[in-house]
Amino acid sequence: MKLPLLNKIKSQPFIIRLMHWEYWPFQLLYSPIFPVWIWYCIKARSFFFFGASNPTIKNAGLLMEPKSEIDGLIPERYKPLTLFFQAGTAFDKIRGVIRINKLSYPLVIKPDIGMQGKAVVKVHSDSELQNTVIKFTVNFIIQPFIPYPNEVGIFYVRYPDEQQGKITGIVEKEFLSVTGDGISSIEALLYRNPRFILQIPALKKILGENLNDILQKGEQRVLVPYGNHARGSLFLDSTYKNTAQIEAVIDQACRSIDGFYYGRLDIRFNSFDELGKDQNWSIIELNGAGSEPTHIYDPGHSLFFAWKEIIRHWRMLYEVSIQNKRKGFPYLKFKEGLAMFKENSTYLRKLNKISFKKPEKNDTL
Repeated sequence: MKLPLLNKIKSQPFIIRLMHWEYWPFQLLYSPIFPVWIWYCIKARSFFFFGASNPTIKNAGLLMEPKSEIDGLIPERYKPLTLFFQAGTAFDKIRGVIRINKLSYPLVIKPDIGMQGKAVVKVHSDSELQNTVIKFTVNFIIQPFIPYPNEVGIFYVRYPDEQQGKITGIVEKEFLSVTGDGISSIEALLYRNPRFILQIPALKKILGENLNDILQKGEQRVLVPYGNHARGSLFLDSTYKNTAQIEAVIDQACRSIDGFYYGRLDIRFNSFDELGKDQNWSIIELNGAGSEPTHIYDPGHSLFFAWKEIIRHWRMLYEVSIQNKRKGFPYLKFKEGLAMFKENSTYLRKLNKISFKKPEKNDTL
């Protein structure tokens, strides 16, 4: 059955992105408020003032910060075991390290320096692991998949001159999933949601023939088990769910991370109630100065709300950096900052070349 012309037009990726600001390119979204960033640079007398915000993290966590180094800052009780491997490590060695550490499948593989969820893969067996790691031309880490059903990003800020920090935003993440009707293929179900349409080219590369599966009526299948906006997760602003108990738990955890003052924790957890009791939760990633207040990407928020929140967090980043500068922590030097951007550009090209073969029919998703 052919779609009406108007529906065809509305389902074009360009039109979807045009009509939904949360999918605009970074440059388009940020350029109207970029003068505010320049103003803070002028006030700080440095284009790279943010370098003092998180002094123990490379580049304060703006770009090119290795996850393996950040992992070393986080106390064991708050994180999963993280295994680091250099690109090209023999599979037998990788499998041996996994067995020594008594990890079981599923496992999650991530580039050690990540960007927007690129090349993050969940594997379920030795064969999947072997077929995946051979593709990595960059250093990578392997972690156990945290089985808690929910994921949030919690933005945290603590001024160096103050004892306690605060939560400034919470984003709840709904993974990209479809629910069957007993008739339509997974691909057909994807075409019913504009947000999912944007992911179809990538899903075809990753899932291959499995997109032709027809799910039973009411059967739900998670297609992308990662809470990443660029990979199809729905972001919902759940800042209103913050409580004094949750804030106290997060503040205690963040104060135990040496040199961390500004950024976002990506957390897997069981429930908000248990999180407030410091039960059944784990930090799966810590992001520094480059963190976005991702609760802005709730489809219910306007572009003006997003700009207001970004600017509010820039102000806090500036103030944290200024206070740390007074305590003797330096800004990033101009030469270092330029080198960071150049290195990031080269690395991004390398990361974008990593791709994974389409699975055969009925392979594990």
